[in-house]
Amino acid sequence: MLTVEEAAKRLGTGVRFVRRIVAERRIRFYKVGKYVRFHPDDITDYIRQGRIDAIRPVLRYRKGEHVYG
Repeated sequence: MLTVEEAAKRLGTGVRFVRRIVAERRIRFYKVGKYVRFHPDDITDYIRQGRIDAIRPVLRYRKGEHVYG
């Protein structure tokens, strides 16, 4: 189980951001007594949920030539 500080390091963010997403219930966490802990797989899932897949480029036609972009 990871602490808030360890989760922030793994996410590449500050502790304040991690506390905010916990308060907003945007990430799965566990309460151990008064402490907040994270399972490493839950951190990975949070990162994966924010992933945006690439789309293929749009083919445009300009002055007799095909242009990607």
